[in-house]
Amino acid sequence: MHNPPTVFAQIMAGLDATELARATGRFPMPRASRTLRAYDHFAAMVFAQLTYRESLRGIETCLNARPGLAYRMGIRGRVTRTNLAYANEHRDWRVFAEVAGVLMRRAQRLSADVPLALGLEADLFALDATVIELSLALFPWARWKQTLASVKLNVLLDLRSDIPVFASLHEGKRHEVVSLDEIPVCPGSYYVMDRGYLSFARLHRLHQAGAFFVTRLKSNTRYYVVASRPVDTSAGLRCDQTIKLNAPTGEACYPDRLRRISYVDPASGNALVFLTNQFELDALLVAEIYRRRWAIELFFRWLKQHLRLRGFHSTCFNGVRVQIWSAICAYLLVVIAKRRLNLPHSLWEILQVVSTASLEQIHLQELLANKDTRTEHNDIPKQLEINYS
Repeated sequence: MHNPPTVFAQIMAGLDATELARATGRFPMPRASRTLRAYDHFAAMVFAQLTYRESLRGIETCLNARPGLAYRMGIRGRVTRTNLAYANEHRDWRVFAEVAGVLMRRAQRLSADVPLALGLEADLFALDATVIELSLALFPWARWKQTLASVKLNVLLDLRSDIPVFASLHEGKRHEVVSLDEIPVCPGSYYVMDRGYLSFARLHRLHQAGAFFVTRLKSNTRYYVVASRPVDTSAGLRCDQTIKLNAPTGEACYPDRLRRISYVDPASGNALVFLTNQFELDALLVAEIYRRRWAIELFFRWLKQHLRLRGFHSTCFNGVRVQIWSAICAYLLVVIAKRRLNLPHSLWEILQVVSTASLEQIHLQELLANKDTRTEHNDIPKQLEINYS
């Protein structure tokens, strides 16, 4: 009887080794390590993410303690602190970024049967960025303010399945609005973002590509009202208007008409003003689309709480990016395992179990099965009496 693969190997099954080899061929190392292949490096970094290893010494100790199991997981090289440190510094971070792109597309295909968000007839995406703070003393290359250092992770999240379809990583001083020039644009899809992305020239390019956007209007934007539509004030709506920009710069950047919706949240009392190029949807549905943007904030919180994005194994420019892209790949591999094996558990539950059982040789479905080990109580109507006489 053959033993099943390790739990970690079942998670890594979401990536084919040839896909990693193609990415490595596109971005080769200046001097490749003879004892630590690209797959060994990638698997070790993902292992650190899934098992909460705090240091390179921790990765080395865990994998070398069970060399036979490490071999069965596909790690055939020598995983040492020196080899990992050299690979983090010299193996191009774009290898990990390209692998993340492959995993994003695979996770999207496996989630194709998930219903569209809010009953829309097109995909709904949320675009936002999060700042990953670093120590200025250890990461001087990431300085973006007088005493602060950070990198910025930009993500385009599919709100139907909570899977990123695009991600980019830059220094903290780079404004997030620039990512609007990089994201993939699907005609007919909806893109929701906060008012930090209010760049009329970039939004007009989305409009010309046939995509719809929902964002918030800044208070200093100059416009005039072309038409107004009646609204249901009892639902929180205050106005639904067609506007045009009348500032010279704004009119040049976005010459077409826009839709302005004013809404007061009944729960919090906050007044919000939305801006969109979609004129067919109900005004309340536009407000609900913007409300769904909060899912990307929850995604960022999940990444920072459950993966290694606080303490870094390397202080160099390349090593930090390798670790962050490894975290994204680990998240996607868990998503792919959940979809591929039809696991009903949440990502958090799967990650907690994988973190403690990565080297066990047991099927993941069996490991996650809810087994009731309580002893069944049998009600005996009349117990036997013991006669001591």
